[in-house]
Amino acid sequence: MEDEFHELTDRVRAELRSPQDLVAYERLLGLARKNTPAGREELARMLVAVERPLWTREIAAFVLGCAGDKRAFETLVLLLNYREPMRCATAAHALGRLGDPRTARAAAALATNPLRTAYALHPVRLLAELRAPQSVPALIATLERLLTPHNPYWRVALACVEGLGALGDRRAVPTLTAAVTHPRLAAAAAASLARLGVHEDVAAEGDGADDRADGAIGRGHAPGGSDPGVSGRQ
Repeated sequence: MEDEFHELTDRVRAELRSPQDLVAYERLLGLARKNTPAGREELARMLVAVERPLWTREIAAFVLGCAGDKRAFETLVLLLNYREPMRCATAAHALGRLGDPRTARAAAALATNPLRTAYALHPVRLLAELRAPQSVPALIATLERLLTPHNPYWRVALACVEGLGALGDRRAVPTLTAAVTHPRLAAAAAASLARLGVHEDVAAEGDGADDRADGAIGRGHAPGGSDPGVSGRQ
């Protein structure tokens, strides 16, 4: 946590606007460094305190989340869906260490919400890190939605591609095969397919370029029968 905590506190320090802010900031850092039960109780009270700047809740939630204190969950999920990527990244780091079973469901809901795609990068990465039952279905659904021409959220799609490769679940093969045809995703999709045991040449031929590739794809692994988007070659 140490490096991430220093990055957070350095960023927050630049947001301070008054001597009172500096006093509150130094007090927060003192509580975080002491890491006592009484200090965690005070940090938890800051999560629900009114008329406090957002950075006070962010620091308190980060410290509590990394300590496994589930009282930080709601604040961290709020920050995971925030408009500032740095705050999203901080929240994702703490949520990954919180150990709350609700985290994967919340991350999946944010990643698959088409109205929040602009803020989905860190929920997507968090799902890959968590390796929860919700992870693969949510990443597949999000990637499928983003496989359209000229989609502005290609970085989110790339994170899905990389996450699916890391998770190693063959349910992702058809969607990753489709991603190979997208120039910004092609290399990562081929690499993820290779991690799943699918040769890059077969994935590249997944559009039916020749009869041999079509035959290989037709023998693909899929529950309950063949799947035209899956290669059976290892």
